Amino acid sequence: MTAPSHDLTADAPIAAHSGHARASATPGRPGLLPGLALSAAIAAGAFGLRLLPGLGMFSPMILAIVAGMALHNVVGTPTRAKPGVAFAMRRVLRFAIILLGMQLTAAQIVEVGARGLFVIALSLTGTFLFTVWIGRLLGVDRKLAELIAAGTSICGASAVIATNTVTRAHDEDVAYAVACVTVFGSVAMVAYPLLPGLLHLDAHAFGLWSGASIHEIAQVVAAAFQGGQQAGEFGTIAKLARVMLLAPVVLTLGLLAARRARHGGHGQTGAQPPLPWFVFGFIALVGLNSLITVPAEVKTVIVTATTFLLSMALAAMGLETDFAKLKAKGLRPLALGFAAFLFIAGFSLALVKLTT
Repeated sequence: MTAPSHDLTADAPIAAHSGHARASATPGRPGLLPGLALSAAIAAGAFGLRLLPGLGMFSPMILAIVAGMALHNVVGTPTRAKPGVAFAMRRVLRFAIILLGMQLTAAQIVEVGARGLFVIALSLTGTFLFTVWIGRLLGVDRKLAELIAAGTSICGASAVIATNTVTRAHDEDVAYAVACVTVFGSVAMVAYPLLPGLLHLDAHAFGLWSGASIHEIAQVVAAAFQGGQQAGEFGTIAKLARVMLLAPVVLTLGLLAARRARHGGHGQTGAQPPLPWFVFGFIALVGLNSLITVPAEVKTVIVTATTFLLSMALAAMGLETDFAKLKAKGLRPLALGFAAFLFIAGFSLALVKLTT
């Protein structure tokens, strides 16, 4: 569980945040508590908002970043909360991603089968590369394109914020990418259940298609179970197998970022290239969860705690996001998100048809 602290040393801006947080703990200066309490309060409020009619379809993470942005742009983020907000965006985020490993097992991958894994892996890889390529053609900033690519191809908001640990994009880029995957994932959630008959998909094929292409886990569950119990269960398992690929994707992006840093001469300044050490904690917990049987009630607590911590991190990002900067990015990133959504839906469907 110490992995995230190593990752912090690899990023000068994050180190600055961390150093500021330590300095803020001195007498006469605010510590981490105000910002952490504010982020936690927004996350708790997001859980409560889901109980309102029409909001249950959204994850607490999405509601948390929206609430954080609203608070920041209407009222403003208190200065004394800044250190804790920065801590939530970095350390709390990494710890939450490590805990995600307790939701996955090697047995789930086996259950998907070789053909299912082929569809999932190829859909993910093809979508990521396509999105980055189209982003370049559209003139979208590379970092923002990578975030949209990760959110679309892997697992929505969780993938966006995990990828940003090595991409190092601005908070507004993170917010924009989260908005893209939320909008188009919601479109998929509503549209997919209308299509199995038209596309001649049986329950297994529909579940695989849903799990391989819809953005968020909650959206997959909502869509796949409309095709029946078998479709819902297989779609959920397929989606979890897809989430498992978050680790190699983030590690690969970290290595590419390190390579760019060396070629760009950053190594001359003594700055270390970013390496997502927390991913190894994620992998370790997947292994642990595969070897031992965690009681259902304990796992429920872990899943809830993980979602809450991720919601805290996104609330913190919202507290650092300015609407004016989002507006300045224009519609091209939104067009990129739409293109990525169409690609993963069409490409994965073609693969499902060819392999089932």
